[in-house]
Amino acid sequence: NASVGGSVMLRTNLNSTEEPFRSVSWSFVDSNLIIISLPDGNVTAPEYEDRITLFRSTGSLELRNLNLNDSGDYRVNILTATVCKTIVFLSTARISNVVVKVSSRDLVEFNSSVQLFCSASGFAPSFLWMNGSSELTNGDRVQITDGGSTLTVFNVTRYDQGLLTCHVYNYFSRDSSNPVYLSIYYGPDSISLTVSPHQEKYEEGSDINMFCSAESNPPANFLWFLNETQLFVLGPNLRLTDIQLNENGNYSCQALNFETLVHKISDSFVISVVSKYLISQPISIVFLLQVSCITVTSVRLSCSASGFSPHYFWMNNGSEVTASDRVQITGGGSTLTIANVSRPDLNLLRCHAFNFFSEEFSDPVNISIFSSGGLSAGAIAGIVIACLLVLAVVVGVVIYFLYRRK
Repeated sequence: NASVGGSVMLRTNLNSTEEPFRSVSWSFVDSNLIIISLPDGNVTAPEYEDRITLFRSTGSLELRNLNLNDSGDYRVNILTATVCKTIVFLSTARISNVVVKVSSRDLVEFNSSVQLFCSASGFAPSFLWMNGSSELTNGDRVQITDGGSTLTVFNVTRYDQGLLTCHVYNYFSRDSSNPVYLSIYYGPDSISLTVSPHQEKYEEGSDINMFCSAESNPPANFLWFLNETQLFVLGPNLRLTDIQLNENGNYSCQALNFETLVHKISDSFVISVVSKYLISQPISIVFLLQVSCITVTSVRLSCSASGFSPHYFWMNNGSEVTASDRVQITGGGSTLTIANVSRPDLNLLRCHAFNFFSEEFSDPVNISIFSSGGLSAGAIAGIVIACLLVLAVVVGVVIYFLYRRK
């Protein structure tokens, strides 16, 4: 193995003799004469002057200051004193026929090891292994042996997957094998279940889409489960159309790799289906009807709820409110009007909505009533003055418009 600018010794298989050879001639690639040596002197080609040394006792030749044009085959012809012609062929052959063989192609992550064997024709080959554009070197899981021709990878991982190439070179030439694809079976990992739309509750009759994914080679197969009971659905997609109350429960998916024989189950997703006839939580709205400067004298509360044919009644501190001289219940029970309001009338009022399927209560409504007896003299005086000022402004505005009309 030689490098540009270096030297190489082309040795014959002849032993040194006391009687010199009659002639020794070296040629390059069967045509270009390098040197011919006769008893009366040597003839050297001009391009080899000062670059060669001939050892006439053995016929060997040293070639110096090498360049890429020196690669190829060399021939020596030797004529002995007995007029017997001996021909010795020396070859510094170019690299060719680079082939890679693989010990196994069924590789499972963390469980398999693999060997790759590289062979080539040529003189003194050197070897280099590449995975894509990255050179492979000895490490914890990688061993390169047999002069570089054998690559061993222990306990393969998914990151070893890729196109592996053996590059072979010597001083004269270089060549590469065809890429060998190393496929690693792994997974499934990182299993995920997504639901669209994503809600806490679904009204019956809704459509729901679920999708299961996982990192796996080859791609995983998927099974679906409802409350740990397998559904008759295969594949990464599960579509629920016109969902019914009996489809409530915990949904999950399972990913299975038939090569690694590993399976993983996703976290479950709870599907809660509610009847479209169920009553939703009622909402109470308060209207102040008659307001004096000091107190609220009348109040109206309105209740609404979604659901099939809702009915209503009102509760005040745990007791049902019924109609009386001061209390009116209208709108099918949804509206409560109280005249001449007193403090006990508005103590945590709640609306109760119900139908055949369900019932719900509204949040309590608490209205504070302030009487004049609970105010200081200064506060009462301030309120009275404010009311008089408002009254004065109103009277002034009325007089102004009456004057303008004249």
